Amino acid sequence: MRQRHNSNKDADKQKSEALTSSKSDSEHSPFCYSHKRIFLLCLAFRMVNSVLVQTYFNPDEHWQGPEVAHRVAFGYGHLTWEWKQGIRSYLHPLFFVPLYRLLALLHLDTPWIMMRAPRLLQSVFSAVGDLYLYKLSEVLFGDSVAKWTLFSQLSNWFMFYCFSRTLSNSLETVLTLVSLYFWPCMRSSSNYSFVSRKWGLVMAAAACAIRPTSAITWLYVGLLELLKARDRFKFIFLEVAPIGILVLGLTCLLDRFMYGTWVLVPLNFLKFNFLSSGGDYYGTHKWHWYFTQGFTVMILSYLPFCVAGIIYSKQWKFSGLLAWVLGFYSLLGHKEFRFVLPVLPIALMFSGYSLAAIEDPGSARYKGKESSKTHTRCPAKMKIAILFLLATNIPMALYMSLVHQRGPEDVMNHLAREALQGKVRSILFLTPCHATPYYSMLHHNLPMQFLDCTPSSEEKGVPDESDRFLMDPVSFVFEYAKNVSMASHIVLFDSEEQKLKNLLISFDYREGRRFFNAHFKVDRDLQASVVVYVRRR
Repeated sequence: MRQRHNSNKDADKQKSEALTSSKSDSEHSPFCYSHKRIFLLCLAFRMVNSVLVQTYFNPDEHWQGPEVAHRVAFGYGHLTWEWKQGIRSYLHPLFFVPLYRLLALLHLDTPWIMMRAPRLLQSVFSAVGDLYLYKLSEVLFGDSVAKWTLFSQLSNWFMFYCFSRTLSNSLETVLTLVSLYFWPCMRSSSNYSFVSRKWGLVMAAAACAIRPTSAITWLYVGLLELLKARDRFKFIFLEVAPIGILVLGLTCLLDRFMYGTWVLVPLNFLKFNFLSSGGDYYGTHKWHWYFTQGFTVMILSYLPFCVAGIIYSKQWKFSGLLAWVLGFYSLLGHKEFRFVLPVLPIALMFSGYSLAAIEDPGSARYKGKESSKTHTRCPAKMKIAILFLLATNIPMALYMSLVHQRGPEDVMNHLAREALQGKVRSILFLTPCHATPYYSMLHHNLPMQFLDCTPSSEEKGVPDESDRFLMDPVSFVFEYAKNVSMASHIVLFDSEEQKLKNLLISFDYREGRRFFNAHFKVDRDLQASVVVYVRRR
């Protein structure tokens, strides 16, 4: 009887271990059934999201991605000064080259599709990021928190506004989320496969290749892993170093082929942005800007939920990562919202923890375990929280994505259609430089000119061409017309049009089209509309 009892006990133990192993395998597999459904949900959402984004946010969305890819795919397009100084890698733009060539092969490279196709491609990457944020929060806190984390991610206004844009920061965010899921020190998981660990290292290295500043994140994570590692020599020299050298080497080979010479992009990027403070040329902010304005605006009404989640979850590794990244970027003079985009999902994961705790305190209190309670009704507090979050984020997301600063994209879509009909010979942009998309949306090899704003490290404080125009538009255009033949179309904002209207009429121009741009100013005078002036033939 004792032998039979022990035999049954052993069988039960083996069965339990088999179930645990099966659960672990499905946990690491991105293709398990529930995760497939979540990915398809996120993909559908992000594709709709990408179509709804019709406004202009940051020049790098166009000029450092699709514009470069357009030049590679079609042989024409503008390369900004960063590419001449070798501080940008071709790795990110080349994601869009096959897309452009496929559209041309299928004769689908129309203005409407050329405008939206790159964002649709980015929406696929973004859906992967959403999935791995869900999986990460599921591993750390359980299904309930994962569900509300995904809700927070999809409903946050800034993620809606920015995540489907073709910024390198968007892809960096995706790679960061995938890598964090696979890093053992961030998951505190003893059941961890060799392949998964290496996959996390590859994703981290790829994020650094896309944007060298991503190394700030991985410095923190690497130090945590180093403290936890049993064999630190093996971790550094047999895992991190080989993968880092491999990814860096492949990226350097790619840049060597594209630049035509050896260029060490991460080093040039470091010299310009950190050692010489070259980024300060584009403006500086107070050290506390991310804490008092930047990140606060990004997370918006999720902030109190995030703070509560940090306090009650006691997941100090991730809250430490959040503080580390915000603190490090605060030391730099030049600050932008998009720089800290990779840690916004982490903050939203803590918001998801708070929401799960409101719905069922037991589900969030015990990490990785679900509450035994079953709820047939949503608690009143939960309804209020959801309504509050949706009411504050959805209007903001739609307004910023559909209304605010939509003029630059509308005007390029209009000019692309006009060029398709042979009505445009050349274009002059009398706007702050990089204020509109360029050849990647026009998709016609026509002469185009814009005002230069290349940073001058030798003569700091000397106004560039764009600054001189804004200081005295009339004198600038009058002198410009003496030396250069005027374009058939001129694009400018209404704030400068008021000063130049009489001069343009004297040059035989008339107003062609006017496009709404913004209700309020951001960093310059109000640019309420974008105007196209057409020269009489």
